[in-house]
Amino acid sequence: MNEILFWGENEYPKILKHEPKIIKKPIQFKFENENENENEKQIKQISSSNSSTIFLFENGKAIEYLKYSKQNPEKIQIENIQKVTVCCEDETILTKEGNVFAKGYDINPKKSPKEFINISSLIEDTNDRIIEDIASGFKTIYLLTSNHNAYGIGSNHFGQLGFDSKTFKKTRKPILMMKNVSKIFSGNTSQFVFLLNSNQELFGCGYNAYGRLGLGESIREPKIQKLTKIQNIPKGKIIDIQCGNFHSIMLIENENENKNPKRKLYSCGYYECNGLGKNQEDTYEFTKIKSSLFENDNIIDFSVGYNHNLILTSNSKLIGFGNNKHGQLGTGNTKNKKIPIQIELPKLRFNEDISNYHVSCGSFHNSFLYYYPSSFSNLEEDLIKLFRRKEFCDISFKTENGEIIKAHKLILKYRLNQNENQIEKLQEIISKKSIKELNQIFEMIYSNRIINPKLYSEIKEIINLNERIEETMKRIYLNENEKDFIIERKEKKYKFPKLILIMRSELYRGMFLSVTEDKSNKVTDYSELSNKSFEIFEYWIYSNQIKNGIQITQEIIDEIQIGIDYFQLNQTNPNLFDLLINKFNNQNQKKENCFIF
Repeated sequence: MNEILFWGENEYPKILKHEPKIIKKPIQFKFENENENENEKQIKQISSSNSSTIFLFENGKAIEYLKYSKQNPEKIQIENIQKVTVCCEDETILTKEGNVFAKGYDINPKKSPKEFINISSLIEDTNDRIIEDIASGFKTIYLLTSNHNAYGIGSNHFGQLGFDSKTFKKTRKPILMMKNVSKIFSGNTSQFVFLLNSNQELFGCGYNAYGRLGLGESIREPKIQKLTKIQNIPKGKIIDIQCGNFHSIMLIENENENKNPKRKLYSCGYYECNGLGKNQEDTYEFTKIKSSLFENDNIIDFSVGYNHNLILTSNSKLIGFGNNKHGQLGTGNTKNKKIPIQIELPKLRFNEDISNYHVSCGSFHNSFLYYYPSSFSNLEEDLIKLFRRKEFCDISFKTENGEIIKAHKLILKYRLNQNENQIEKLQEIISKKSIKELNQIFEMIYSNRIINPKLYSEIKEIINLNERIEETMKRIYLNENEKDFIIERKEKKYKFPKLILIMRSELYRGMFLSVTEDKSNKVTDYSELSNKSFEIFEYWIYSNQIKNGIQITQEIIDEIQIGIDYFQLNQTNPNLFDLLINKFNNQNQKKENCFIF
């Protein structure tokens, strides 16, 4: 089911043996060992630098192509991988258990630069060692813990760890940078970093020459050595920021535009050859990238490399701009493009749904486009993240060494055959396991995936095996006793479990997980939706489906769009708005067919 296109520099490392050093147009990528089991699985992520390229598969395994290696590709001997990043000669891996392994001259002792070490275990606070996300900068690695604390490890030459670079040049132990962080943004060749807190406030530090951090015209210091709040951010929700060597690009989801939110791109930094998407001088704050190629399209995905950029739009356009010396824009030549240009693509196997494609710029001079349906993750990944959050855990389990791990009784109850007694059986099994095995057991329960076959064989009798996650959510939907938060609208009150709202809504995720927000059972008054629209909205939150037996009207579609905006829903694929449109069109088609004799 793999589909990967590749173009650009094919030398460091060389990943297509029988192709030239520069590939100027997208071509089909094929693995050397097609019969390898992991190569038959779905591609999840690609990360590439001038020394290595890693392919991560949906089954949690990965292979890598290394500079100068004669054995490419090589298997990475780490299981259950969730995310990978590469930078120069460093590699970083995040596992599904929340551990982070890294190797390279900038992280490991010089005697073993090719061996992975567990850098998350180096965090001094033992309660803060489960990692939720990772990012790489140039000779720097950033960690986001399940407690939403941001750590940095590696070089601080430009203040990219948020400390004075003269007295604190580098560290081989993770150091706490900031608390209450929701996202970390950097780039594999970037000497600067952005941190976003739960209130959508953005902070940055590191190398600021040419306006890389978007701090504004008045701040031209080349080094920003402490985290500084970024002012004049474009209006809307920050979805992503990606950083090159000399520039940054931000994806903003604008507030309601004709009841259909649009995602737009903004850039700052050095304009020459890196391409800010415009013909002008350096830009010291984030300004909109304007182009007729995607002005009326939505941005599906984008990626930023060392000095080139790729955009994928909802109208199936692949657009690029920036440096093209090595053919990394795929235009068929090696001319730089300061403003966006459309890239011609060969016919795609799964082109009927472009939203399932992703672009990846190598951190130096190559590019990929690959197929990865988002349906492989969504709710299961949210459950894994929630399993690691302590705020809403209400049941404890002890390991063989007396270590304690907490979980959510609500989820366990519905995954363990809806039987409270099964929780006691689970505790009996866990009491004989280590903390590592315990984490794996809970990940299997929350995700319904077989992470460790041996452990799974011990617990499978008490897990309901014949259900999808959404079926569990629908059973919770029907049980009033499990609901602890009220949304009041017009004459009716609706109850939701806070846990479910956290998984589905950015609005409530910020509200309930904020360190400053009141977490009491406050009532939300929102009366713009009709009863029928709210019924659709409520059922979708639990099931990711449209409730049967409801006729969809244009008025309902308009109202639901307002609800999606208000609640800041974490849209999965297919998303609620698309499902409504499809059902509405099918209804109208059936009506038309009724008049055909």
